[in-house]
Amino acid sequence: MTEVSVKVNGERYDITDVEPRMLLSDFLRDRLGLTGTHVGCEHGVCGACTILVNGDSARACLMLAVQTDGAEIVTVEGLGSPEELNVLQSQFREHHGLQCGYCTPGMLMTGEDLLRKYPLATDEEIREGLSGNLCRCTGYQNIVAAIRSAAAMRAGEKS
Repeated sequence: MTEVSVKVNGERYDITDVEPRMLLSDFLRDRLGLTGTHVGCEHGVCGACTILVNGDSARACLMLAVQTDGAEIVTVEGLGSPEELNVLQSQFREHHGLQCGYCTPGMLMTGEDLLRKYPLATDEEIREGLSGNLCRCTGYQNIVAAIRSAAAMRAGEKS
């Protein structure tokens, strides 16, 4: 067993008994109770487990928990709350950017990363940014519209 000290959604965790081969997705879900990070393919292909590690999007199913020792992680729970959605979450709701909802946490986290790095992303850039996230329900139109709308709203906030 090994120790992992990590900051997740602004809260510090010092867990002393982490199995060296424990996946980060399992650590977040099972040890920290953050079940918003979905596990889909377990091969890094679907994007459902996307989170932010030190400000960059990452697949939680492809990382070991011990690799994040000392890191700062943001999961979908860190974006907002059911009572107070962040701009991107509210635009997903407004533009019906979800159906079954399984891919939604990964889409939100990828969208968040995209908008942090490219605040005025075009539809083409948004589609390229989302290319690693699979959705079998929506056809992506509403997801792209939601991210574009969030980008416009954030740009308006900065004016």
